[in-house]
Amino acid sequence: MDPLDTGLQGIATALEVAGVGVIVIGALFALVSSLNRLREAGEAEAYYHFRRRLGRAILLGLELLVAADIVGTVAVEPTLENVLILALIVLIRTFLSVSLTVEIEGRWPWQSGGKEG
Repeated sequence: MDPLDTGLQGIATALEVAGVGVIVIGALFALVSSLNRLREAGEAEAYYHFRRRLGRAILLGLELLVAADIVGTVAVEPTLENVLILALIVLIRTFLSVSLTVEIEGRWPWQSGGKEG
Protein backbone atom coordinates (compact mmCIF):
# COMPACT_ATOMS: atom_id res chain seq x y z
CA MET A 1 0.00 0.00 0.00
CA ASP A 2 1.44 3.35 -0.96
CA PRO A 3 1.69 6.30 1.48
CA LEU A 4 -1.30 8.10 -0.06
CA ASP A 5 -3.56 5.09 0.50
CA THR A 6 -2.26 4.73 4.05
CA GLY A 7 -2.93 8.42 4.71
CA LEU A 8 -6.44 8.21 3.30
CA GLN A 9 -7.20 5.14 5.40
CA GLY A 10 -5.96 7.06 8.46
CA ILE A 11 -8.21 9.99 7.59
CA ALA A 12 -11.18 7.65 7.10
CA THR A 13 -10.51 6.02 10.46
CA ALA A 14 -10.21 9.43 12.15
CA LEU A 15 -13.54 10.50 10.64
CA GLU A 16 -15.18 7.28 11.85
CA VAL A 17 -13.85 7.82 15.36
CA ALA A 18 -14.99 11.45 15.26
CA GLY A 19 -18.47 10.41 14.07
CA VAL A 20 -18.91 7.88 16.85
CA GLY A 21 -17.43 10.34 19.35
CA VAL A 22 -19.88 13.06 18.33
CA ILE A 23 -22.80 10.67 18.80
CA VAL A 24 -21.62 9.44 22.21
CA ILE A 25 -20.63 12.87 23.56
CA GLY A 26 -23.78 14.41 22.09
CA ALA A 27 -25.89 11.76 23.83
CA LEU A 28 -24.21 12.52 27.14
CA PHE A 29 -24.72 16.27 26.70
CA ALA A 30 -28.35 15.65 25.72
CA LEU A 31 -28.85 13.58 28.86
CA VAL A 32 -27.28 16.12 31.21
CA SER A 33 -29.09 19.02 29.55
CA SER A 34 -32.40 17.17 29.72
CA LEU A 35 -31.95 16.31 33.39
CA ASN A 36 -31.49 20.03 34.05
CA ARG A 37 -34.57 20.75 31.94
CA LEU A 38 -36.51 18.11 33.92
CA ARG A 39 -35.98 20.05 37.14
CA GLU A 40 -36.95 23.35 35.51
CA ALA A 41 -39.75 22.57 33.06
CA GLY A 42 -41.14 19.13 33.71
CA GLU A 43 -41.15 15.68 32.21
CA ALA A 44 -42.69 16.31 28.80
CA GLU A 45 -40.44 19.28 28.00
CA ALA A 46 -37.35 17.36 29.16
CA TYR A 47 -38.28 14.39 26.96
CA TYR A 48 -38.69 16.49 23.81
CA HIS A 49 -35.55 18.44 24.63
CA PHE A 50 -33.60 15.16 24.93
CA ARG A 51 -34.98 13.86 21.62
CA ARG A 52 -34.04 17.06 19.79
CA ARG A 53 -30.52 17.17 21.24
CA LEU A 54 -29.88 13.46 20.69
CA GLY A 55 -31.24 13.64 17.15
CA ARG A 56 -28.91 16.51 16.29
CA ALA A 57 -25.92 14.62 17.65
CA ILE A 58 -26.85 11.55 15.61
CA LEU A 59 -27.29 13.68 12.47
CA LEU A 60 -23.85 15.24 12.86
CA GLY A 61 -22.29 11.85 13.60
CA LEU A 62 -23.94 10.35 10.52
CA GLU A 63 -22.50 13.12 8.35
CA LEU A 64 -19.01 12.31 9.60
CA LEU A 65 -19.56 8.59 9.06
CA VAL A 66 -20.69 9.19 5.48
CA ALA A 67 -17.57 11.28 4.89
CA ALA A 68 -15.46 8.45 6.32
CA ASP A 69 -17.10 5.96 3.97
CA ILE A 70 -16.42 8.18 0.97
CA VAL A 71 -12.77 8.70 1.90
CA GLY A 72 -12.39 5.01 2.71
CA THR A 73 -13.75 4.02 -0.69
CA VAL A 74 -11.33 6.37 -2.43
CA ALA A 75 -8.47 4.89 -0.41
CA VAL A 76 -9.14 1.32 -1.52
CA GLU A 77 -9.30 0.21 -5.12
CA PRO A 78 -12.52 1.78 -6.44
CA THR A 79 -14.05 -1.37 -7.91
CA LEU A 80 -17.67 -1.51 -9.00
CA GLU A 81 -18.47 -3.63 -5.93
CA ASN A 82 -16.90 -1.08 -3.55
CA VAL A 83 -18.71 1.81 -5.24
CA LEU A 84 -22.05 -0.05 -5.05
CA ILE A 85 -21.49 -0.80 -1.37
CA LEU A 86 -20.68 2.88 -0.77
CA ALA A 87 -23.82 3.91 -2.65
CA LEU A 88 -25.94 1.60 -0.50
CA ILE A 89 -24.35 2.89 2.73
CA VAL A 90 -24.84 6.51 1.68
CA LEU A 91 -28.43 5.79 0.67
CA ILE A 92 -29.24 4.20 4.03
CA ARG A 93 -27.53 6.96 6.01
CA THR A 94 -29.21 9.66 3.91
CA PHE A 95 -32.59 8.05 4.60
CA LEU A 96 -31.78 8.06 8.32
CA SER A 97 -30.72 11.72 8.16
CA VAL A 98 -33.90 12.76 6.37
CA SER A 99 -36.03 10.74 8.80
CA LEU A 100 -34.31 12.29 11.81
CA THR A 101 -34.68 15.79 10.40
CA VAL A 102 -38.41 15.27 9.87
CA GLU A 103 -38.73 13.81 13.37
CA ILE A 104 -36.76 16.59 15.08
CA GLU A 105 -37.86 19.65 13.14
CA GLY A 106 -41.25 18.55 11.83
CA ARG A 107 -40.38 19.52 8.26
CA TRP A 108 -38.53 18.16 5.25
CA PRO A 109 -34.83 19.10 5.14
CA TRP A 110 -35.29 21.10 1.93
CA GLN A 111 -38.09 23.22 3.37
CA SER A 112 -37.05 26.48 4.92
CA GLY A 113 -37.84 26.65 8.58
CA GLY A 114 -37.89 29.26 11.24
CA LYS A 115 -36.07 29.08 14.52
CA GLU A 116 -37.00 26.29 16.85
CA GLY A 117 -39.27 27.25 19.73
